Amino acid sequence: MIQFLLNDRLQQEAALPPDTTVLQYLRRDVGRCGTKEGCASGDCGACTVVIAEPQGNALRYTPVNACLTFISALQGKQLITVEDLKHQGQLHSVQQAMVDNHASQCGFCTPGFVMSVFALQKNLSTTRREAKREPILQALSGNLCRCTGYRPIVDAAFQACEERPVDQFDRAENVTLQRLRAIAPDSGQTIRHHEDLSLIPSTIEDLASAYLANPEAKLVAGGTDLALEVTQRHRRLTQLIALSHIPDMKTAFIDGEQVILGGAATLSDCMPLLEREFPDFGALLERFASQQIRNQGTFGGNIANASPIGDGGPVLLALGASLRLRRGSQQRTLPLAQFYLGYKQTALQAGEFIEQIVIPRVEPDSTRTLKVYKVSKRLDDDISAVCGAFHIEVNHGVVTHAFIAYGGMAAVAKRAEHCEKLLIGQPWQAATVERACQALTHDYQPISDFRASQEYRMQVAKNLLRRCLIETTSTDTLMRVTQYV
Repeated sequence: MIQFLLNDRLQQEAALPPDTTVLQYLRRDVGRCGTKEGCASGDCGACTVVIAEPQGNALRYTPVNACLTFISALQGKQLITVEDLKHQGQLHSVQQAMVDNHASQCGFCTPGFVMSVFALQKNLSTTRREAKREPILQALSGNLCRCTGYRPIVDAAFQACEERPVDQFDRAENVTLQRLRAIAPDSGQTIRHHEDLSLIPSTIEDLASAYLANPEAKLVAGGTDLALEVTQRHRRLTQLIALSHIPDMKTAFIDGEQVILGGAATLSDCMPLLEREFPDFGALLERFASQQIRNQGTFGGNIANASPIGDGGPVLLALGASLRLRRGSQQRTLPLAQFYLGYKQTALQAGEFIEQIVIPRVEPDSTRTLKVYKVSKRLDDDISAVCGAFHIEVNHGVVTHAFIAYGGMAAVAKRAEHCEKLLIGQPWQAATVERACQALTHDYQPISDFRASQEYRMQVAKNLLRRCLIETTSTDTLMRVTQYV
């Protein structure tokens, strides 16, 4: 049985199909239609809801896309929708700010914006207006307004975050925490609905056993890609195993000379650590889909999905990452470069899953540099046409290490091995880079699609390598390289 709080009301659901999304549940089963279906793919934010869960002695409020969230994700948590904000006849301060700033036009997208700002208001620690601009823009980047009314919406967000009055959720926080802890399961859950099966393990051991016994089941960590099978392709997913309730799979930490990311750690939870260790990686994550997607999406899912345009793959390849895989009680470590076998094909065996992603740390005195570039039609909430990652070490003007990887250039994210060979042992200068650029035609044969043409992708890939040279060399070299760009 799945137990959660719908605002302050305990919900117990034992007969829902495992592929029921939160959006379907709200609109179809409990009659809450304030949460809208816009795109059914996590792009527009009209379906944004907020999930609250214990974090220490407080509640953590997380905005997510209801259209991409399966009902199992609510186990032991509180679900808050736009209907819950108005209290005792009074609009919530976020809603009132939208009214005061005339921030709603057609109104279709308004509930999603309200919930995104509500979560921001709850989580924002500063009260300085200047310090809030970037968090506000980040918080709203996953919400689209077809009436182009962004300026008053941003103004409303400023007002809501400046005022931040105590609301009913603040007053009930301790009670809510107690209620959530009371319904938190002590062990894994098994839910059967006719021929459907939903498994919610609470330990890695339980997951390993469950997946080995049910290798045809789909693993769902964040579900931001898997849910598209339901919402876009209208397929049934009759067996699901949820990973989001296994604490040991959701960690991100330093272990000696390695960065360890749990297979079910969300992108948002990984960001602070990666920003410190690899600043360019952290900057890329700020452009990785939207905040709602980052709050659910995982590196484990991004890698296992084996998409040629997944932004995590190129960077992890350039950093020399490896995967710790598990099947039952057996574990093995596999370099990420050996994991991708072809389009949507991986080296995972039946019943095997990604337990951890392991990234070698860069020594503090190292001369290695990581540069990451994403090229897309839109700055925020967009998929890459080309993503390039360059891990270069230069000693005394000579390239001693070069791991270069691209996404969007082949059937999978892959290293540019011919290009790398022409760089190693050569001077880090324009002439060397030009030869390496030409070698990219041996590494990749990109396709043309609606995001970019074959010719554009190849030209961009070459230009990103040239940009890497420009950004890592002196002014004199910059003057010389301009003749090639």
